[in-house]
Amino acid sequence: MTTIGVEEEYMLVHPVTGLPVPYAEKVRKAAGLERLTGGQEVQGELLQSQVEVATPVCHSLDEVGGHLLRLRHALASAAETHGCRIAAAGTPALRDTLHAVPVTDHARYRAMAAQAPQLVAEQLVNGMHVHVAVPSRDAGVQVLNRLRLWLPTLTAMAANSPLWDGRDTGFASWRTVVFSRWTVAGLPPVFEDSDDYDQRVQHLVDCGLVADRGQLYWLARLSERYPTVEVRCTDVQLLADDAVMLAGVVRALVQTALAEASAGAPVPDCAPELLQASLWHAARYGLSGSLMDPGGAARRAGDVLWELFRHTAAALEESGDTREVSALVHRLLRRGTGADRQRAAFAAGGPLAAVELVVRESSP
Repeated sequence: MTTIGVEEEYMLVHPVTGLPVPYAEKVRKAAGLERLTGGQEVQGELLQSQVEVATPVCHSLDEVGGHLLRLRHALASAAETHGCRIAAAGTPALRDTLHAVPVTDHARYRAMAAQAPQLVAEQLVNGMHVHVAVPSRDAGVQVLNRLRLWLPTLTAMAANSPLWDGRDTGFASWRTVVFSRWTVAGLPPVFEDSDDYDQRVQHLVDCGLVADRGQLYWLARLSERYPTVEVRCTDVQLLADDAVMLAGVVRALVQTALAEASAGAPVPDCAPELLQASLWHAARYGLSGSLMDPGGAARRAGDVLWELFRHTAAALEESGDTREVSALVHRLLRRGTGADRQRAAFAAGGPLAAVELVVRESSP
């Protein structure tokens, strides 16, 4: 079975004001996870109000869900001991616009703050990254070339960042917009093979346009640390169950792409401007309206999700994930995305009501 791993980023917020608080290092240490795993499961992030967790390598969705619940519980308990809460939302509903959250004391992060201070100050965004094992870097490039057409759909499904500075942005995934402002971001281009990928990436580094390969903020990329494709287009999810659903869908998409490449199927074509516009549309509306399908046609969001399910049906069946993923996708269509639910709470009670919803659902 194809292995997977999931990374989640959380915001630490004050339980009364809802503002992000710079307690990441204290919470990370209080969680006690580093004593068992050498610090690999929970780490700091760019800003001191953010923490990131990473599951071990998993074979099943049950493993993914179990680890995410365990990690969320450990961090939620540690946060409470320091007077804050974890918030699994793509953006905070509120932030202090007069006092930026301090940058984590790491040479790489200090360099980023010097390079783009305003972007770093506004990088209060939390994502979910899914790593799926691939047999080689060449196979990984074949996956990227086929997966990119589905990235807008995944973005819409995972939308969980409608609020910013106490206001409704009008976007379902404002995080997608914030992240798109970096030098190399958005949808990855098509590559001929892994040599083409590596040469073009190295050229960006050699020219000084990015400091290192970690600053390739494409929504899907080859991992530089693991033999995986890393899909990065999704907001962190309110519920661990929704993260499990997305992990299952992403794994199925990667398996489907590998099967297509092995069968010699051509890489599907899509005009870059249409694909970019489709991503913007997905970030704007989530699942509340139409979506662009991989063929470039505007369709009801539910119909595009059905097409996604049909496209990945064989892979889901092979992994034994069909029943779980289909049930969670149906729940998503019935209850709405995290953005829909945050927006409803905001409309009923303002930004603090949205913070309360996020905090309550983030902790198991």
